[in-house]
Amino acid sequence: MSSPTDDENKKETVFLDTTLRPSRWDEYVGQRGIKENLRILLRAAKERNHPPEHILFYGPPGLGKTTLAHLVAHEVGAQIKTTSGPAVEKVGDLASILTNLTPGDILFIDEIHRLNKLIEEVLYPAMESGSLDIIIGKGPSARTIQLELPPFTLLAATTRVALLSSPLRSRFSGGTFRLEYYSEAEIEEIVKRSAKILGAELGEGAAKEIAKRSRFTPRMANYLLKRCRDFAQVHKRPVDKETVREALRLLEIDELGLAATDRAILATVIEKFGGGPVGLGTIAASTGEEEGTIEEVVEPYLLQLGLIERTSRGRTATAAAYAHLGFELPADRQEKLI
Repeated sequence: MSSPTDDENKKETVFLDTTLRPSRWDEYVGQRGIKENLRILLRAAKERNHPPEHILFYGPPGLGKTTLAHLVAHEVGAQIKTTSGPAVEKVGDLASILTNLTPGDILFIDEIHRLNKLIEEVLYPAMESGSLDIIIGKGPSARTIQLELPPFTLLAATTRVALLSSPLRSRFSGGTFRLEYYSEAEIEEIVKRSAKILGAELGEGAAKEIAKRSRFTPRMANYLLKRCRDFAQVHKRPVDKETVREALRLLEIDELGLAATDRAILATVIEKFGGGPVGLGTIAASTGEEEGTIEEVVEPYLLQLGLIERTSRGRTATAAAYAHLGFELPADRQEKLI
């Protein structure tokens, strides 16, 4: 029979990402402006003994939107019930979720931009007036009944805020907050905290080496830390700077955080198309990657680092991209790119 400690260890292993998630405001690194605004909003709501107003978080994946939702629930002492846009397929699914809420509950909908538009319209009166309009029957005999809902707070997260309809965005009266990329120093602090939770003792410079390659994203930083820990464990080595470098070399992640796919796309633009401009569809066909993957996963980070430019004629590799991959910048492009 396993001991309680064994059960806890198994749970931590299975739900490792949840274990690394901050559970208190003072553990949450970065996003200072958002944290201050939320503190005021939540404190005011608690003093009025009223649920906080509806809140929307948006920004690139991996920056802590879900973590913020759980921290809000913890701060106000409310239950949080979680679902996602794709999981709510029918109006009845949403009705079931809303009618099972208790007063003061927080409903968190991740990837809310993927909600069906018909379901979205049912959500409007629920957010605005705390009621749910349900149509019973069809044709001339159809009738509408209105169900009163308990006071609740909707927290929503999305990576593509532009896909949300204007009426839905306007109903987040508590505020719409954009999460920004983290600084290298903030990521280093997150890595050190996660290492303590994982029981991995980091050597001098190890946290900084991971932070440099994390794409300024906590989720990526934690992923790299776990892989470095695994590498060190298997090879019976300390998690020091050199071990981190070897582990990430094995993962084909370079000093800028570029993976093999990122470098292949940049190399294709430079070698096959003279540095561009070249269309997204052409890049996809040449590399075997889907257009959506390039545009939504690869390109944002390359743009952030200044390795490519978007023009009306297509994508162009910058001088920084030539330098990083070790290509010589052609003379006829020097004035244009430097």
